[in-house]
This record gives sequence, structure tokens and C-alpha cells, in this order.
Amino acid sequence: MPLGLLRRRLKGASRGAAGPALPVPAGAGVVVREVLDPVNQPMGAADVTVTELGSHRVAARGTTDPYGFFMAVLPPGSYSLLVIAEGLEPHRETFEVVADTGPSPQRVWLQSARQLELPVPGTWLFDPPHTAIRFIAKHVGMAHVHGRFERFEGGIQIAPDMAQSRVHVRIDASSITTGNNTRDTHLRSADFLDVDRFPYIDFTSTRFAYRGGSKWILQGSLHMHGVSRSVALDTTYLGTVNGGYGEELRCAALAKAELHREDYTLNWRSMLARGIAVVGPTIQLELDVQAMYRTHDTPTPPE
Repeated sequence: MPLGLLRRRLKGASRGAAGPALPVPAGAGVVVREVLDPVNQPMGAADVTVTELGSHRVAARGTTDPYGFFMAVLPPGSYSLLVIAEGLEPHRETFEVVADTGPSPQRVWLQSARQLELPVPGTWLFDPPHTAIRFIAKHVGMAHVHGRFERFEGGIQIAPDMAQSRVHVRIDASSITTGNNTRDTHLRSADFLDVDRFPYIDFTSTRFAYRGGSKWILQGSLHMHGVSRSVALDTTYLGTVNGGYGEELRCAALAKAELHREDYTLNWRSMLARGIAVVGPTIQLELDVQAMYRTHDTPTPPE
């Protein structure tokens, strides 16, 4: 349903007007957010991501309509919601979806982005329970496949000159999961990642390039399946905070990139010729990172 129509129905309902009910599948719930800018105007084209809290799986993703509305129909559970718009402060929240509940729109006001304090120089270690490495691939001729890597390690070495800082991420390729055992086994096989020969996927940055506001481009090299290629991660820096296991200093960022399978000798055309149709030629990669400033008091994250 177009969100503009939803907006009119919701406003009509608030005035007591009669109208057709919004169809919601049995057992599902609805989250609706009306996003407004700092001067109380609808914020269209804001990026919204809804993530399951337990699995870190992306449950819904989209942009607000011209009236500032975003809606998603979700199974019951606990979720986090992230709203990002250029030049404005990111908005994060957690919420619960209850079965068989209709739309109850809530307003979100985005504030002008303050000059975020950059992380202090030193070593920052990824916190795996609060970090997710996800991907989305187009299933050939069908819907999207959502997946993630469950085992990884990494960190950030912040230099006095931020452009000279470095990031390294090592991913256990065998930890790939898409929620389907048959498909996951196939993705680990020699047809795809070939984890017996290439057990790790490594990213090493070469440069941070500032793009204004909270935006950075993280340039580096991704080594996968025995091949290294240059990649650029479109990165939104989310700031620093004291909090966590021992109120330690943390920083957070969200980085995205599009990968092409053929760049890493994963030839999808030859697989199609052999009747193997699993995922398409491009993959959207997303790193949702929290890192802890390393000191002698930094706690060890729980397993």
C-alpha cells in the first residue's frame, strides 16, 4: 500500500472518519514512524533500517515517503530501528511488536547533526555481541536472500590524523548463515566460498576520506576466495558514548558496499549453466559496528 494512502487513512482515523481498515496478516504487527526534520516538516527519503535484536537480521529496510512516513509489517518480537538522513543526527530506538496490533504512528524528530567528536587516537576493538556483518543477495529470478557471518574479529587503529587511521576485519567464512542449512552448505562448498581452501575473508583499510557531516568513505582491500580487490565502504559515523559492560568508551559506525561476485572468481554464469541458481551476481554488504576503546581495564565481551 502506498504510504501516502496510509497517511490519509491514519489522519482520517484520528478525526474519527470511517474508512477501510489496513489489512494486516494474522499474528503480525505494524510499526509506523512519521519522520520530521528540525523545522517540523516531513522528512522524505530518509533511510530506515529495522533489525531483529536477537539475530541482528535486517527485518525491513526502506526510505520514508514524501510525507515522511515509513511502515513495516513484522512478526512479534524485539527490534531496533535506525533512521539516517544526510546532514541530520541519526535516530536509534528499540521497540516491541505485539501480534495482531494495527498501525499506531509515532513521530520521530531528526535534529541537525552536531559536529561529532571523533574517536580518540588508540586501539578500538570490535564488540561481537553488538556488531553485525550482514549481506543481501538477489536470488536468481526470485526474491532476496538475507544472511550474515556469525564469527569475526577486528578493530580500528585511530591515528591523530583520522585519514591515516586503519581498520582490519577478519571473517570466518564458514560462519555464513542464511537460515537455510542446504543453501548454507552449498555456499561453503567449492562452488562458492570454498571455505576449506579459503577459510577467511579479510578487509584491510588504506584510507579514511571525509565526505562531510557524519559521512566517510573507507577505502581498502577485500581479500576473499583467494582474490584481493579494492572496495570503498560508504560509512556513517554514529559517534562515541560511555556505556556497556563496564561503562567503557565506545564508538559506532554503519558501513555499506556493493560487491560483484565475478570480481572474486565466483562465476555465476557457469553455475547457471550447471543448473546451480542460488544467488545473483551482486551482493550488498553491511557492517554495523560497535568498537570499544582498548585499555588495561577494557572488559572481554561475553561469548
